[in-house]
Amino acid sequence: MGERTGRLVALATTIAALAAVVGVDEGTGQAVAVPDFGPALADPSTLAPTAAAQAPAAAAPAGSPAPSLAPAPPGTAARPDRPAREEDERRAHAPLRVLVRAIGLDAQVLPVGVTRDGDMRVPSDPAVAGWYRFGPAPGGDRGSAVLAGHLDDATGALGTFALLREAEPGDQVEVWREGAEPVRYRVTARTTVPDDALPPAVFRRDGPPVLTLITCAPPFVPGEGGYRANLVVVAEPVPA
Repeated sequence: MGERTGRLVALATTIAALAAVVGVDEGTGQAVAVPDFGPALADPSTLAPTAAAQAPAAAAPAGSPAPSLAPAPPGTAARPDRPAREEDERRAHAPLRVLVRAIGLDAQVLPVGVTRDGDMRVPSDPAVAGWYRFGPAPGGDRGSAVLAGHLDDATGALGTFALLREAEPGDQVEVWREGAEPVRYRVTARTTVPDDALPPAVFRRDGPPVLTLITCAPPFVPGEGGYRANLVVVAEPVPA
């Protein structure tokens, strides 16, 4: 990918070990802090991710059909203020794959829930992104649909979402969905924020629809939680 990829390869030499996007979950070691932005979740013990969300999976190659995705298991808890019908619609159109062709980003997407501490889980495989299934889905008519992925793995090899460092305003983002046409967005902003200052608006469920992509960012502090910042890319829908 020319200069873009070269800068990312150079970045890899400064990364010493795997770290969570934000915080640590004793179940997977991977989590994103979810600010307090609404009613309390149902019993957190029921909010473990689906089995598929915990299993490593490779990103689909560019141009290949979107992979199939099993629905969330029966009994998965939902936020108490979301009608069951709306939850069914969200699952029916769950995101399967995200692409930003301008930077070579192509990742499989799996639905994820929250940890017992209320943090968003993130798939341990850095080639796979997680969709926060208790928030809006890509293609919805309101709120922020959140996809998060890791910057690297335990060897220091960069993950797919590391390419977000090269995203620029105007880059097109495609999200392939279960049982629906792909939806397209255009990047409008890219910013880095401290790991303890992720804006609550990132997880908002009302207001204009956006797609929010998150990965971790330097500095990396060994023994103190790893990466201490988040890279946040926001994209707005492309009118049909």
